[in-house]
Amino acid sequence: MSVTTMQEPVPAASITVTLLPIMGVVFVGFLVIGMAMPVLPLHVHDGLGLGTFVVGLVAGSQFAASLISRQWAGHVSDAHGAKRGVVIGLSAATVAGLLYLLSFVLSGSPLISVVILLAGRALLGGAESFIITAAVSWGLALVPSSNTGKVIAWIGSAMFAAFALGAPAGSALYSAYGFTAISLGTALAPLAVLPLVALLPAIAPVKHARASFVEVIGAVWVPGLGSALGSVGFGAVTTFVALLFATKGWANGWMAYTAYALAFILARVFFSHLPDRIGGARVAVVCAGIEASGQALIWLAVSPEMALAGAALTGFGFSLVYPGFGVEAVRCVPAQSRGLAMGAYTSFLDLAQGLASPTLGLIAAGSKLNTLFLVSSATVLCASLVAWRLIAKPPVMEGSPQ
Repeated sequence: MSVTTMQEPVPAASITVTLLPIMGVVFVGFLVIGMAMPVLPLHVHDGLGLGTFVVGLVAGSQFAASLISRQWAGHVSDAHGAKRGVVIGLSAATVAGLLYLLSFVLSGSPLISVVILLAGRALLGGAESFIITAAVSWGLALVPSSNTGKVIAWIGSAMFAAFALGAPAGSALYSAYGFTAISLGTALAPLAVLPLVALLPAIAPVKHARASFVEVIGAVWVPGLGSALGSVGFGAVTTFVALLFATKGWANGWMAYTAYALAFILARVFFSHLPDRIGGARVAVVCAGIEASGQALIWLAVSPEMALAGAALTGFGFSLVYPGFGVEAVRCVPAQSRGLAMGAYTSFLDLAQGLASPTLGLIAAGSKLNTLFLVSSATVLCASLVAWRLIAKPPVMEGSPQ
């Protein structure tokens, strides 16, 4: 295994070529998550006969596990290299797929089945944490620091491209072959990408003292809070929009995931340079407002077209909320702690998803399903307030580069 130490910055013109293999790994790693998005709520609700709270709990368990594992993922990336972190994540995803399969075999006992499914979702959450944290750390080590926002945006685009293609693929597999196909896909796809990872050069970790996790949390908590609030719209779409379509009798609920992901990708293709150019917080102010308007449109939707438009606006807005706040987070820490910084920053998103999905499920259980999108819209708007706070007083960690 070759090891590369970055002494010279990569020219801006070659950034795409440099990041493309890592984006490919992220794409395959997250394809299995995309496949499950539109079918897991239906499997739990209709296949196992459990309620919306359990649907939210199953969805939220992945984010809760990601939250717990972020510090470990960041530490592994910083201390042992991002390549090792990616391999750990892909391997864990395969085991999660096997747990999915065991859960399906025991679906005749819904409570036992859902407990095993929760374990699989938790393990997949840890896998997701390692894959994305290590991949972003890998990308940040390969390109000049002036392109931090672009790295976060482009690698994230690979993730959401996987969601865009995974949603219809998962729906088709589920309709034709049931949850068994989703389970096998989750187990086998990560194995297929491991040879590509083996061919990529490893990045030697920087041999300097690293900030502690507590120090990093102290530096990134404000942008992390903004990202957490902004992510609630993402969670509302990915967890509940398929149920909204089914409840209203609208066909092809998977199209909402695709509309969301395609708008997300288009925004990043054309506007990913903005956080680096004009400031992440300024971009987040505007994009959080766009995302909130998308959630409000889903709340008001009287036709599938309105809901699809709302999903697209949500995706377009959130597309730059995450890298916008991410630029503010990463610039507060030294280079040798960037993996830990991304882990800490993303842990706020995990915490939000782990809490928001069950909470929104309870709101849906106690009222009309579309009400949860109104609550989500109001929550996302609060991210704009956090962005204004960052514009007025940017966070700086003592001892980090200015």
